[in-house]
Order: sequence, then structure tokens, then C-alpha cells
Amino acid sequence: MRSNTLSRFIPALIVVITIALITPVIAASPFWLDNSVLVAIFSLLALSVGMAYGQAGILSIAPAAFGAIGAYATAIVTARYGMSPLLGLVLALLLPTLLAYPMARAITRLSPLPLSIATILLSIVLEMAIREGGDFTGGYIGISGIPTLWFADSLFSMHILSWALVAGVIILYANLTVSATGRAVKTAKHDPLRATADGINVPALLAVYFALSSSVAGLAGWLYAHHLTYMGPDSLTMHVSIRIVLMAVIGGASTMLGPVLGAAFLTLITLYLPAAETQGMIFGAVLILVLLVAPNGALGTNWAKLFSKGRGRTAAKTANGKNVTGGAT
Repeated sequence: MRSNTLSRFIPALIVVITIALITPVIAASPFWLDNSVLVAIFSLLALSVGMAYGQAGILSIAPAAFGAIGAYATAIVTARYGMSPLLGLVLALLLPTLLAYPMARAITRLSPLPLSIATILLSIVLEMAIREGGDFTGGYIGISGIPTLWFADSLFSMHILSWALVAGVIILYANLTVSATGRAVKTAKHDPLRATADGINVPALLAVYFALSSSVAGLAGWLYAHHLTYMGPDSLTMHVSIRIVLMAVIGGASTMLGPVLGAAFLTLITLYLPAAETQGMIFGAVLILVLLVAPNGALGTNWAKLFSKGRGRTAAKTANGKNVTGGAT
């Protein structure tokens, strides 16, 4: 029992050790510190997809939309009304949750394709509301002058804070997964009829899980706004949501570290890619390759078993070839 309890902390510990090893190397580089913060923010967004899709089977194409709600909430109360970023944090966690729960109650009864379309519509409606929000949302101009966090007012401290939040979310996520609620969610995902027979209110349970995942996206939006100190209508769009879903799928949406790995890979590889059109083609090619070779993602695939199967098939083909040759002779 104790080993099982300690194993919950292993993914977060891996993140902490990795960042501890990387930090001395990038500490003197504002460029890499800035990108490290962005990787952490996208890791949180990808983890929200992992919670919703990898664990509960809810394929949401709106993680950036929930992140934008959190980002605009803190931007408005801090830049417009001069309130504390901590109040912005409360709103960034609360507002996406309050929106996601009733939405999930309505859409979790749908099959995966209509459900995904419903979340796309949410992204489109939110983008329109932001653009047409006038002075309240900044409209097409956006909101500038968002204050930096007084307890993380440098790139280095923001780097530490961002990854501390990623590690904290992973710990909470791991504990939630092995809890009674997490086990019920797995049952509801794989066998909803059995879950219903066991007395589980499947739509309500999945809605709660989806709402929790949306609050993680809101947390990422809060970090995003205070890191960039600007929010505009093109900051967290549906295109960003699609990229976040790719991060989770490529890394392994059903694992704890897969979304983080996918976020790091796609965010850093973007630095070395040319125009957006080329990036889209490369991302699409990478997704197709992953779905063909490792449908469960990089960390969700048993590579040893996959390679052993490949070697077994090669050996069988070779043996069959020899048999055919021998027979012909």
C-alpha cells in the first residue's frame, strides 16, 4: 500500500528532477527561460486534455477557450480594476468550472464526434464574444498592461512557479486517478452500462471531471496572462486548442507525463520551423505517424512489446519465405 502511495509522486518527481537539471543551464538565458514558462503553460493545458480525454473519454477541442476565460478574467480584474492577481486566480479557476459543468451535462450523452463539434462551437462563440466585447474585453485590440505577479516578477521566478504548478497539478491528478472517483470515471469511460448498474450517475460524474479539467486550463490561462502581460483575441484560439490536443495525443493522453512531453516537443520544435503553414503540415504528419505506430502516444505505448511483435513478424515472414523456397526446390 505504501509503495502504491509513493508511486503517485513519481511523475511529479520526474518533472522536478528534470527541471532541477535544466535550470542551471538556462538560468542565464532570458530566451530559454521564456520558452520554459511557455512549455509549462502548454503542459497545464495539455494535462487538462489528458484529464478530459485520456481519463474520461471526453474529446474537447476547447482547452484554449477555457484557458482564455481564465486569462481574460484575471486580465480584466487586474488591468481594468486594479485588483489582486490572487483574485484573478480564483476567478480563473472558478469561471471555467462553472461554464464547463452544465455544458458537460448537456454534451456527455452525445457520441464523440457531436461532442467534439459542440466544444468547437464553444471556442467559436467565445472568440466572437471577445472580439465584440468592446472596452470590457478590449475587442480586437485586446488588454495590455496586465501586471506581473508580485511574487514571481522575474523570468527566473516565473519559470520556477510555472513548473511548481505543473508538478502540483500532476500530484493532484495522480491522486484523483487512483481515488474512488477516478476508478468510477474509468468504469464510466469503458463500460457506462456497468457503471450505471453500479449506481453511478455517469453524466454527472463525467461533467464533474470535465469541469475539473477545465479549471486546470483556467489556471494555465491565468499564468499565460500574467506572463505575457497582454491578452488579445488571437492569443488562445481554436487553432491553439487543436495544437494542445495534438500535444496530449502525441505524448500519451492517458498518462501523467505524456501531455507534458507532447507540450515540450511541439512547443520547442515550433522554434525551428518556418511559416505556420509548414508547421501545420509537420504537426499533421507527426500526428498521423503517432496514430499509425503508437496510437496510445509516446508514453502510452509498450515499445518493448511493439518491437518484439515487429521482430516476431519479420522472423515469421523469413521462415515462411524459406519454407516456400524449400518447397519449390
